[in-house]
Order: sequence, then structure tokens, then C-alpha cells
Amino acid sequence: MLWTRERYLAHCRHEFTGREFFCELFGPLMALEEEWRRQGATEKEIGMTAFDWDYVLKTWLSGNCGAVTGMGTVVLEDTPEYSIQRDPMGRTMKLIKASATIPLPLDHPVKTMEDWLRVKHWYEFREDRVDREALREQKKRYDKGYLTLIGMPGGFDEPRQLMGEEGLCVAFYDEPEMIEDMLSTMADTAVKVLERVGDVVPIDGLCVHEDMAGKSGPLMGPKLVREFIKPYYSRVWECAKSYGASIFSQDSDGNMNAVLEAFMECGVNCSYPCEPAAGMDIVEMKKKYGKKLHYKGGIDKHALRKGKKEIRAELEYKMGESMRGGGTVFALDHRIPNGVPLENYWYYVNTGRELLGLGPVTGEGWERMAF
Repeated sequence: MLWTRERYLAHCRHEFTGREFFCELFGPLMALEEEWRRQGATEKEIGMTAFDWDYVLKTWLSGNCGAVTGMGTVVLEDTPEYSIQRDPMGRTMKLIKASATIPLPLDHPVKTMEDWLRVKHWYEFREDRVDREALREQKKRYDKGYLTLIGMPGGFDEPRQLMGEEGLCVAFYDEPEMIEDMLSTMADTAVKVLERVGDVVPIDGLCVHEDMAGKSGPLMGPKLVREFIKPYYSRVWECAKSYGASIFSQDSDGNMNAVLEAFMECGVNCSYPCEPAAGMDIVEMKKKYGKKLHYKGGIDKHALRKGKKEIRAELEYKMGESMRGGGTVFALDHRIPNGVPLENYWYYVNTGRELLGLGPVTGEGWERMAF
């Protein structure tokens, strides 16, 4: 079902609007599409439009807060097994086609302060980061009820793109002035971009991508979050709020429990996709944080590979009374994994709708709700 912007924002504020929100955040992994076709799936099922997912129309505002390098992507080698490219940061990237959808860097542009100063201009403000003509069109969409979103570079993720995980984790201790300068520069630029964007179009949501955790926990602790990332996040969030923003969503896979409270101090009020396999439990999260967060994802995608009994048990737990009434965007905790039978997926859809009182599927459209 298509939700209005106002209804969705009310839902995120934990207000019950008469209906629960049940959606698909990311969609299927690419290999699953072929599995489903072999099982007789229609193109509407492949395209996710057969399942009557809830969604809200949205527009990503035309302000670029990230790296502007002036470089493009160059393919260096392409085989049936892998692809090697040089990306816009100058990194050599390798994609293993059989097992991955995201290429991994083989090298990074920054190791020292000297390296950072050489590329710092990628992150400094320029007026052409803001497309005012596009913003005027997006204002028309806002007036029609579209949700307006804008992204900022991750406080961990963006330095990680420049340095690699190991290099960044060491630099927090050995080169703190460099990390502070990186995040201060990104904050300066983000604020200037948001000011110009917000003068044309009100901002509903600020979004940040981190992916800074695995099953055993995050790659930085709460002390480092408060020392390095909090000044950056807080400054950008205060600016976004001044132009109307009420959602500050953080996308990070893995177990974020150890740092979630520190990020909430920075303004984050939506954490997703809340992976159960990594120890994230939205029911326990809500017991602990209540209305300080709204909860998105959290339904174990791996349960869909099992039987109907396991799927129903997972849904009955995650869709229990304590999680209803607003504040929860019910969804799988990431992409639908390979090995999920189409029959199981339909059982998941229909059982979830039954438990939430949504009625039978009518076959309306779908929009990716990961933001």
C-alpha cells in the first residue's frame, strides 16, 4: 500500500495510524531471481510488485555531501569469474562474480596526513554540489507528498573507504588529528550543502551508511564514537533538524549493540537492518530504548530457508503486541537470501499480513524502503 508522507512520519514517531507498516527493504539477491524463475515465478514476483508491500514515495535531494573526485570508473580486466576496475577514488577494485555483488578494494589512497591533504579537496565545499534546478522540481514532489531524504558520508565508513578498515582503526590512535580533520571537513561541507538544499526544499530525513560491524560487534567502541563521530554527526543533524528533519537513520549491518546508545547521543533515531544472526533483536531493543528509536528490519531472513513452522514462530515473536502500534517498520533484516523457496516467501508474506491484520494481497507496487 502506498503511504502518504505525513502518515509515514507519524508512524515513525510511534503514533498508530490505523495500520502497521510491512515492507521489503532491499529485495532479493541476484542469484535468487534465477532460482525463483526455475520455480515458475512471474516477473511481478521477481520485481517484488506481486506482494503488496507498504511503501512511501520519496525523493533523494540533489545535494552531494560526499567525495567529488572528478574521476570515473575504468574497467581494467573482466572475466567470467571476476572484474577488476579502477574506481572514482583511484582504488583498484575486484568483484568475484559468483559470490559477491559489491567489489572490494585492493588498495586505498590515504595512509598518511600528507596523503589526506592531497585528496582533501574531494570533500571541500563547492557550489556545484547543489543542483538548484533539480531541487525546484523536488520541491514540487514534496508538495505532492513525497518524503525528502539526503545522505551524509559515514563517520566510520567514509574514512574507511579512504584508508581501509585496518588503516582507519590504527589511525584513530596514531593519527587522531588526521581523522578529526577528515570529519571536520565533511561536516563543514555537509552543513553548507544542507543549508542550500533546505532553503529550497524542507528535509524530512538525514541518512548515513556505516556498515561498521560484524557478528562479534563493531569495529570501534563507544568511546571512539563519542570522541570522533559525535561532533560530526551532531553538527550535521542539528542543521538538518533546522530544515525540518525528524528522521536520522543509520544503516549498519552486524551487531551494533555496543555503540547504539553512543550513536543515539549523536541524534540517530532509526537503526537498520538489525540482523538477528549478528545478535540484534528488535524486541529487546524496544524494551531497552522504547520510543527513542524507531525500528526497521529485524526479521530473520534465514528463517525463510527453513520450514513454515520456523517462519511463523519468527513472525509471531517479532510482530507481537509490544512491537505494534507505530514505530516499527516490519521487514527482513537484509536481502532475501539464496535458497529461499518462492513458496516459503509467499508463506512469509501471507503470514505476516495475517498477524498484522493487513488483509489479502492485492498486487500493488513496491519501492525499496532502505533509507
